[in-house]
Amino acid sequence: MALAYDGAIQRVIDAFSRLPGIGPKGAQRIAFYILSAPQDEAQELAEAIAEVKEQVTFCDICGNVCESSPCPICADPRRDHTKICVVEEPKDVMSIERTREYRGTYHVLGGAINPMSNIGPADLNIPKLLERLKDAQVQEVILALDPNIEGEATTTYMSRLLSPLGITVTRLASGLPVGSDLEYADEITLGRALAGRREV
Repeated sequence: MALAYDGAIQRVIDAFSRLPGIGPKGAQRIAFYILSAPQDEAQELAEAIAEVKEQVTFCDICGNVCESSPCPICADPRRDHTKICVVEEPKDVMSIERTREYRGTYHVLGGAINPMSNIGPADLNIPKLLERLKDAQVQEVILALDPNIEGEATTTYMSRLLSPLGITVTRLASGLPVGSDLEYADEITLGRALAGRREV
């Protein structure tokens, strides 16, 4: 079956369809939007992509994205350096920062244990975390990983790895989201909500 388009338009559709969360139809819509957009808007997008690849790197301490290492969070003396919140990806740092409830530091693993994708502990940014924990200043590690099978496997592995070090290891509370109905909650979520109940 021949492709519907050829040349540059098909190449840009193929490029966008390789991005996560964008299927062939979405890629086609984006490609035709760019084609009909003003030249300066398309040029601005191309420059922004090139700039992010040239200027953005990963923090040598925590693995978060930054333009100069150490990142602003690691370099901030006002942060609580006795706490390290372990997350899977840099985007998770921003999710926690938006709550304005946490003032400690972070450590980005760069993924989660996933045997189906051949990702094991050796593929994650665990050695740098262990190096950071040699600092006697660190008192608590908060495991803030996604509440899915891969996140649970990683949380279990990390808690077993860190518990002999004499550092407090905690995890995010989990339960029912605000505005949800009990009848739609799965058994694991309901079980955690019951186990984590508190006095009112």
